[in-house]
Amino acid sequence: MGFEKVGEFYTKRGIGATGGTGIRPAVLVVDVSRAFTSSAYGVGADDAPAVPHIAGLLGHTREAGLPIVFTTIAYAPGEDGASFAAKVPALRELRTDDPAAVEIHPELARRPDELVLVKKFPSAFFGTHLTSYLVQRGVDTVVVTGCSTSGCIRASVIDAVSYGFRVVVPEECVFDRAEEPHRANLFDIGSKYADVVPQDEVEKYLASIAAGGR
Repeated sequence: MGFEKVGEFYTKRGIGATGGTGIRPAVLVVDVSRAFTSSAYGVGADDAPAVPHIAGLLGHTREAGLPIVFTTIAYAPGEDGASFAAKVPALRELRTDDPAAVEIHPELARRPDELVLVKKFPSAFFGTHLTSYLVQRGVDTVVVTGCSTSGCIRASVIDAVSYGFRVVVPEECVFDRAEEPHRANLFDIGSKYADVVPQDEVEKYLASIAAGGR
């Protein structure tokens, strides 16, 4: 059964409605580090066409004066990544003493006042203060971008909706190491946890916030 047929089946069952957006969004950029965008690393994608799209979205976010949060996975010397790295040994290449691997991709032009959270596991929320950071800023909608769709994006989206945030995923702004898991997980995320929409729709939403239209 293809995605279109599954979508029709879900709709009949009341699955896959539009979640909508709120009045105070923030953009979350998950693990768009040098390692995750380079085939020189085991965790990396051979190509990361989403990076320019994410950079464009961040430009609109900054114009609107809205919060941006980045994450990177990194382990200090002596840390072994516990069960996550046991399953994905390539993660052990991501060390805090190797900034060339774990720093945020330079094309995203991160500003000094934009938060970077160092995480150890898939979700951007697990073991970090992301939830309190968003709550303190009155955020009700999280726009999730980055990689990988089948792993850290999915985990972060599920945690975001579990904490009560509305969640939006701009489809051009997420990527994975392989097309099949990317597409399958993007479909599933859109069916159950978040609104998966075109980037330009998200940018119009951010512009409407900036203009006071929401």
